[in-house]
Amino acid sequence: MFLIWNWLLMVLPFALWGTSMAAMAPLVQASGPVIVASLRLLPAGLVVLISVFIFQRSWKIAKEDFFWFFVFTFVDATLFQIFLAKGLMETGAGLGSVLIDSQPLMVALLARVLFGDAINPIGWFGLVLGLVGIICLGVPSELLGSWFLLGKIESDVAFLSHGELWMLSAAIAMAFGTVLIRFACRNSDPVAVTGWHMILGSFPLLGWHLFDTNWPLIPDWTGVQWGLMAYASVFGSALAYGLFFWFANRKELTTFSTLAFLTPVFALLTGGIWLGERLCFLQWMGVVLILISVLFVSQRNRFWEKDSLGISVTKEGVSL
Repeated sequence: MFLIWNWLLMVLPFALWGTSMAAMAPLVQASGPVIVASLRLLPAGLVVLISVFIFQRSWKIAKEDFFWFFVFTFVDATLFQIFLAKGLMETGAGLGSVLIDSQPLMVALLARVLFGDAINPIGWFGLVLGLVGIICLGVPSELLGSWFLLGKIESDVAFLSHGELWMLSAAIAMAFGTVLIRFACRNSDPVAVTGWHMILGSFPLLGWHLFDTNWPLIPDWTGVQWGLMAYASVFGSALAYGLFFWFANRKELTTFSTLAFLTPVFALLTGGIWLGERLCFLQWMGVVLILISVLFVSQRNRFWEKDSLGISVTKEGVSL
C-alpha cells in the first residue's frame, strides 16, 4: 500500500502541470506572459514557505548552498517560467508541449554525466519510446503523415516557430533545474529551497512587467480567470513543485523525470472531461507508448538483468 501511495505522489506533480498549462493558456493571451509567470511564482512561494513553517521544517538556506541556490533560482524559476509562458502564448499546435516534455532525455544525459546514474539499453529504449509517444500525442497528424509518406513537411503547420523554440528553451531550463536542485539542497531543506526560489525568481519578472507598456499593470480578469490563475499558482506550482523537487532530491533522477512523459496525457484527459474533447487513434497510441515507456525506464535494471543473464535470483536459489 505504501508503494502505491508513493507512486501516486510521484505522479501527482505531472498531473497538476498538465492541467495548469491548460489553465494558463488563456491568461497569457489576455494579459501577457510576464505577469502570468510572476503571479504563478510569487504566491506559490509564499504558500510553500507557510507550509514549511506549519510543519516546523528548516526555512533557512545554508550559506554553503548560496551559489548553487541562486543559479538554480535563475534557471528554474525566472528562465523556465518566462520561457513557458511565452511558449504558451505563441504555440498554436500541440508541438510545443511535445518539446517541453522532451526534458527527461536531457535529464537522463545530465544525470549520467554528473551522478553516474546507470542507463542500460532497456532504459534508453524506454526514453525513446516515451518521446515517440508524446510526438503521437502532440504533433498534428497531417504533419506526421506528410513526413512519413513524403519524407518532407507538406503542411500549413510550421515545425519550429517562435513558440516551439520557447518551449524547447523551457525544457532545457527545466532539465538543468532538475539536476541543480541536488546542488542547491546539499545542506538545506528542499521544500524551503523550492519556496524561496519561487519568491526570488519572481522579482525579475515583476520588474520586467512594471516597465512593459504593452500590457496593463494589473490584469483585467474575470473571477473565473483569477480562479484559473490561483489554481495554476497554488496547485500547479506550490504543490506540484514542492513534491517534484522533494522527490528529485531523493529519487533516481532518470526514472523520476521520465514521469514527465505523463504530463500531456493528463492535459488531454482533462480536456476530454472538461471540454468534451476526444482522442484520435494516433493519440491513444501515444498514451499506450508513454505508459510502456514509464514501465521500461522505472524497471530497466530488473528487465536488463534478466535479459542479459537469463537467470533470476529467489530466496530458494537461482533459477534459469
